[in-house]
Amino acid sequence: MVELRQEPQKLTAFLSGELDHHHAKEIREQIDFAVREQFPPVVVLDFGHVTFMDSSGIGLIMGRSRLTEEYGGRLEIHNPSQQIRKVLRISGADRLAVIRSRVTETPQQEGKEPEHEYAQ
Repeated sequence: MVELRQEPQKLTAFLSGELDHHHAKEIREQIDFAVREQFPPVVVLDFGHVTFMDSSGIGLIMGRSRLTEEYGGRLEIHNPSQQIRKVLRISGADRLAVIRSRVTETPQQEGKEPEHEYAQ
């Protein structure tokens, strides 16, 4: 579902599986709790292992965008599949966050510098 990693300047939520109305509420609550504890300058939603997303996923992005904007933070979306990128573009959610493709940072790489390829 979601694995969170807190760093001094960033909170990363590694999402996995289906991001639908059955799972979105729990994910939202976990992310929001962590954000309100730390108020990180950057909040990353890593979609690298998301297999399906419906409008609940768009809602998750919109709410986290609003939350980070409230305190001056920034939302980033990492590793969306082509299908999810299309949904983001059609819904306009791609205007709420920086989207980065092929970011190889994973929860198991603690302490290692992530490799990035930036694409929009």
